[in-house]
Amino acid sequence: MRPVVAGIDVGGTRIKAGLVFQDGTVLARRQWATEPNRGPNRVVGRLAADMRTMAQEAGVSWEDVVGVGAGWPAFLDMGTGRIIEAANLRWRDVPILAMMERELGKPVVIDNDGNVAALGEAWIGAGRGAKTALCVTVGTGIGGGIVLDGRIYRGAAATAGEIGHVPMKPDGEPCTCGRRGCLETLASATALVREGRRRGLRGPGGEGVLSTQDLFELVRRGDERAADVIREATFWLGRGLASAANLLNPDIIILGGGVSRAGDLWFRPLEEEFRRWALPLVAENCRLTPAFLGEEAGMLGAAGLAWQRANGGFAVSPSDAV
Repeated sequence: MRPVVAGIDVGGTRIKAGLVFQDGTVLARRQWATEPNRGPNRVVGRLAADMRTMAQEAGVSWEDVVGVGAGWPAFLDMGTGRIIEAANLRWRDVPILAMMERELGKPVVIDNDGNVAALGEAWIGAGRGAKTALCVTVGTGIGGGIVLDGRIYRGAAATAGEIGHVPMKPDGEPCTCGRRGCLETLASATALVREGRRRGLRGPGGEGVLSTQDLFELVRRGDERAADVIREATFWLGRGLASAANLLNPDIIILGGGVSRAGDLWFRPLEEEFRRWALPLVAENCRLTPAFLGEEAGMLGAAGLAWQRANGGFAVSPSDAV
């Protein structure tokens, strides 16, 4: 049996896990409900049990798993391996790394879920081969991660990549971070729906709850109010991406999340705005592309993180596979 690692992507509602070879091939997959209300000990205990069951079902001895990587939806203290706060889980001050290593009996490496998703895309997804990748997820909020030379860039407080909280409009909407006019208040799925409602737009048949899918369907039908909502959101997001690109000069910007699945109705005006605001040399040397890995990005990125640790800290790429 070739060496294998475990990659775990913890979400607010579901945990996705897999056993992954060094070339990114997934040997086995499994997912189950997170049930964070049961508390960290129960969640980690079940996680360890399910990982062992998955290995057994795949014909792998747990002793042959060389390491575990995990992405958590939380602010982390990377020095101590603690969750500072995980709003979606309603957890605070949890020694998550020590708990996982105790229950799993393996070396464990953890990171923020946005960072591991970025690493997954940079490793074997849309950013394969890029030196510098900025990964941005546009959903309920706007999150991001930065991968430099194949490694996650975390910053001094492990909060690098929080592009959704770049201040854009001082008199804008209140943000969940406590400030106003952050990028995610202007261009996230939440912002799109809020602005659509303000303009009197409704769901299917003029009734029901408005969704981003409804907005894009209205654009396809020629509704100018819906088109204005999309134009305004892509204006702000394009400026935000250009600002980040002017600072980082990435090879590639990878765009994921629910909104990104709208296709050219969203992507084309966004790219136009990005190229309007980015420095010419930056724009010429940067490719915007949709994410490739979908819901497996976090699990695969967590596995990539485990492989980096197993390989002495060196970046892993498919060409390095044994």
